[in-house]
Amino acid sequence: MIAPGADLKIYMATRPVDFRRGLDGLAAAVQEILGLDPYAGAAFVFRAKRADRIKILVWDGTGIVLVHKRLEGSKFVWPQVRDGVMRMSPAMFAALFEGLDWRLVRPEGARRPQLAG
Repeated sequence: MIAPGADLKIYMATRPVDFRRGLDGLAAAVQEILGLDPYAGAAFVFRAKRADRIKILVWDGTGIVLVHKRLEGSKFVWPQVRDGVMRMSPAMFAALFEGLDWRLVRPEGARRPQLAG
């Protein structure tokens, strides 16, 4: 199970990938298409042409983890299809994984304290 903490970096590929790709193929896509290191400990989110499928690739320090989810009766909300990668917060990722509209997740504005204590 992927439990995204506040320090987990999450990247979403904005263009669909071939969902026949497995661990090695998606790790290669992270390097070639996104220009990132698949072994850096970040999570990489991929979509299929059909918006009801998602794959998440994560290096957990001991091996690569691949999660594949298909929504039944609905579709994931995706950004506009274009080349590139988009960074997501853990809260946005949690909403996406549940099939919710992650674009509605906004961080709570916190004021920085002026004094300690």
